[in-house]
Amino acid sequence: MRDRDGKKIRIGRINYTNVWPIFYYFPEMMADRDLDIIEQVPSSLNKAMAAGEIDMGPISSFAYGQNFGEYLLYPDLSVSAYGNVNSILLFHDKPLSDIAHGRIKLPTTSATSVNLLKIILEKFYEGNPEYEYASPELDLMMADADGALLIGDDAIRESWRSSKYMITDLGQEWAKWTGQWMTFAVWAIRKDTAERYPDLVTRVFEAFVKSKCKAHRQPDEMIREAQSVVGGTEAYWHHYFHALCYDFGPEQWQGLQLYYQYCFELGLLPCRSQIEIWSEKVKDQVTE
Repeated sequence: MRDRDGKKIRIGRINYTNVWPIFYYFPEMMADRDLDIIEQVPSSLNKAMAAGEIDMGPISSFAYGQNFGEYLLYPDLSVSAYGNVNSILLFHDKPLSDIAHGRIKLPTTSATSVNLLKIILEKFYEGNPEYEYASPELDLMMADADGALLIGDDAIRESWRSSKYMITDLGQEWAKWTGQWMTFAVWAIRKDTAERYPDLVTRVFEAFVKSKCKAHRQPDEMIREAQSVVGGTEAYWHHYFHALCYDFGPEQWQGLQLYYQYCFELGLLPCRSQIEIWSEKVKDQVTE
């Protein structure tokens, strides 16, 4: 599937298990040798999409908020949760109210989760913590900190340990304070790609949705691979994949719009981001 210049259409992929249902069966749903799948951590994909080095794929929700004028979002595709997400975890040794003015270590791999934590600590707990980025090694992070945020498979593995730390799931904390869904990753298409290749964008969307549906109906193969790659039990992965929501509709849009509002109020975004949804026939704009 090449453009008129012979270049491959580049699709980004987050290298965490939380996106597996949407990607797992994608190659068989759209077996095209001219697709180029680029797998990176969320922060790297965010930068590549903004630079035009990737044409479409999942990016951090916060990254969409930073560059929303350049992108459209696929409906029906996201990594969202209403409550526990199980892979975005703050480890700490005192209650959140006690560490809201403390020292917090952050991963370098995700913007959405880092800024969600800032909303929780600064807006909900009225804190003013000191933040520092660090490698995702929990005991080293906690050696001189009051809390440490881990995401993705790093958070999952650490949650399995007999930990001496308290664990706060940021998805659950968001739902507790807002009563809203939280969307951690969205499926974005660069507007220039959508304009140049409308049929291609439609076919890719349909293939992703089919992969999502098949993974939901037949998760066993995907779960066995997750056990092989990451570890854990079959029961854990059944719960993990079914606790996450891979849809993206009005309920998720509303929660994400609130997240953007809080990011703007805290100065994390320069303006109020708007959610613009791709459609084959119309482009629906969701405003506050």
